Order: sequence, then C-alpha cells, then structure tokens
Amino acid sequence: MKLVCNGCRLAAKKQGSFDACPFCRTTTPSTNEEIITLIQRRVAARDPEAIRQLGDLYFKGVIGLDKDMSRGIELWSEAAELGSNNALFNLGDVYNHGESAGVALDKTKGIRYWEKAAMQGHVNSRHNLGKVELIAGNFDRAVRHFLISAKMGFKQSLDGIRMMVAEGYARKAQYAEALAGYQDAEEGMKSPQRDEAVRLGLTGRVHTERMFKNLD
Repeated sequence: MKLVCNGCRLAAKKQGSFDACPFCRTTTPSTNEEIITLIQRRVAARDPEAIRQLGDLYFKGVIGLDKDMSRGIELWSEAAELGSNNALFNLGDVYNHGESAGVALDKTKGIRYWEKAAMQGHVNSRHNLGKVELIAGNFDRAVRHFLISAKMGFKQSLDGIRMMVAEGYARKAQYAEALAGYQDAEEGMKSPQRDEAVRLGLTGRVHTERMFKNLD
C-alpha cells in the first residue's frame, strides 16, 4: 500500500527490478486472486489504505469481486476511522452524489467528510470544498480553499482561481500568489529521475499506487 513515484519505478528498472516492488522486491501479482490476497493480508494488519483499497474494489465490482456498494462504503468508514484521508474523500463523494452512489443524498454530511480530509492534507477534498463555495457564491471562501490546494501543486485549483479572476470573482494578486505557490510545489517534486520518467513515457500523476507493501 505504498505510493511509488515514477522516478523510483524507473530507478528500480535500471537496477534490474523490472517486475517487483521497489520497496520490498515482492513480485508484481499476475492474477486478480494474488492481488486480493496481498490486499487482504494488509487488511488483516489493520492497514487503513488497504481497507480503503478493498472498499474501492467492492464499490466498483472489479478484479473478480462482485459489486457491493454497501460493503465498499462500510470498508471506507472503517478505513476513515483508522486515518485514511482517501476514505474520507470517497465518503464525501458518495454522499454528495446520493442514490446513484448507493446512499441517501446528504450533501451536508458529504461536505463534513471532505472537511475532515482537507484538514488532514487531502488536496482533492480541499479543491472540492472550493467548488462547493464557488457554486454557493461564496467567492472569498472559494478562493481561500483553492489557494491552499494550488499551493499543494493541484493544477485544477490554480485554474479555478484563474477562471474566477476572468469572471471578476477574484483578484489578480490572488492568482499570482496561487501561481507562485503552485510553481514552488512543482519544483519541490522534481527530480532527474522523474524528469527522465516523463521523457520515457511513464506518465500519470506523480504517484502510482502499488497494491503491496513489505509484509514482514
């Protein structure tokens, strides 16, 4: 359940580890059953991200598991109690979508989940709070949320402030502050290995989720 950046993936390949975890050298699972077994071992160890991941699989009904949205939400709730920001985000998302996501619509409850996740550094939750305030016409609050997530390197938040400036809902100085913070965050995440990974086509966001961790 570790996060592995593309630069680390490339470095591992250069060292001859083409099909194994850069952390523990566990071979990449070749079947759905092996993936689920590894996740279940981490679930048994009360790993919050493993529990959240299992919830994702049940909610979507993928890699051989029957779709069970209620079970997915139950696992997310358990993971959230153990400290998973991603689980809090997922719960916020489903309550903001309502019955189509397997629960009764409750936007107030959904926003509370996003607020909890945002307070713990979950950038997408912070961005969504900005969108909620923007839709409600609370432009100052929207900008404050977007500023925080833009400074964490979230491009959509930077674009949100730029749009607000164009519409007259934010000041150019606020966009300049967001841009500077965004650029600082991007610079902080750079490395020669990551740059090379991009050149070689290992794209996606900076982190790629792995489904295993050192099981010792």
